Amino acid sequence: MSTLSRLESGQRRPNLEILLPLARLYGVPLDDLVGAPPTGDPRIHLQPITHAGMTAVPLTRRPGGLQAFKMVLDGDARGAEPDPRVHEGYEWVYILNGRLRLVLGDKDFELRPGEAAEFDTHTPHWFASADGRPVEFISLFGQQGERMHVRARPKPS
Repeated sequence: MSTLSRLESGQRRPNLEILLPLARLYGVPLDDLVGAPPTGDPRIHLQPITHAGMTAVPLTRRPGGLQAFKMVLDGDARGAEPDPRVHEGYEWVYILNGRLRLVLGDKDFELRPGEAAEFDTHTPHWFASADGRPVEFISLFGQQGERMHVRARPKPS
């Protein structure tokens, strides 16, 4: 590896003939090796999905594994009768703004900004605004082994 030694000491200047195999060998993009400035448009163009008073904004773009969403509930479901659902996986929620009512099995919780909850989605669950105003939260969905370890506390009686 005398070539590497000469590159490191400045005795040899790198060219594509040397840099491409090095990038492949170390599993890094060529831009990282040469310290290239970022190019292109760094913005992520999110595609919100709106359904039944809820807007979900996907924050991850890869299929499978852990999925992240910013969720916004419009507050209209406050007086609605809970209609708990079940599905595969595990869910973690973190409240950004507003107050979220979470019905989880036979328990009723109210989460406020800065609070988080996690649960197995095989447990019947339902979300709504706790006070009729919009609620914003981050939701992570994952398979059983990909869970966060924080707990919700019951709504005061």
